[in-house]
Order: sequence, then structure tokens, then C-alpha cells
Amino acid sequence: QVQVVESGGGLVQPGGSLRLSCQASVRTSSKHVMGWFRQRPGKEREFVTTISESGGHTYYADSVKGRFTISRDDTGNTVHLQMDRLQPEDTATYYCAVQFQGNWAYWGQGTQVTVSS
Repeated sequence: QVQVVESGGGLVQPGGSLRLSCQASVRTSSKHVMGWFRQRPGKEREFVTTISESGGHTYYADSVKGRFTISRDDTGNTVHLQMDRLQPEDTATYYCAVQFQGNWAYWGQGTQVTVSS
């Protein structure tokens, strides 16, 4: 069983920044594609960003492109999401997920990000 734990959420003013982190406890030394999703109030869960096993490839939703940056540590399955120029519409519960065999198989419990003045 893989445990996925997010951290770093909180309250921030519009225009501010937050950094989320996610650690997945994978038994083997293999690295996995990881990503972030979010669920805004009253909306369905949506894709935010993903990063390849090596960290060399990243993809972003248009809504966050240029403001959010995903990165990963050199070893293990730990990723970070740097969120800059946050706006009220970024308010959501952010979930980290780990991909196994092409499927988003493991999910964290989510961390709340609130952007408000």
C-alpha cells in the first residue's frame, strides 16, 4: 500500500504564494509519475499539473500555466508545487496523486488552499 501525504496548505492573500509538498511512500526504489489535482467549491476535481519520473517533463492546466511550478526531489517520490500570484479562484482542496501503470492509483487526503483578503 502506498501512502500519500500532502502538506503546506493555508490561507494567503491574493497575489501571494504558497508551496505544497507531497511525499509518497513507495516500497521499491522506483520513481513514478506524480501530479496535483484540485477541487474547487462546488466543482469537480480537476487536473492541475503532472511531472514525469525523471522530472524532465511537466504539464500544466492552462489556468495555472506560468504561475505554478511542479518539481520533484532527486530521490524518492516527493514532489513540490510552488504556487505564485494566487487568485481567489485558486481556492480549493489540492490533492497529490501517484501514477501506477498509467492510472492515478494512489491519492492523498488533500490540503486546503484558501486565497482571500
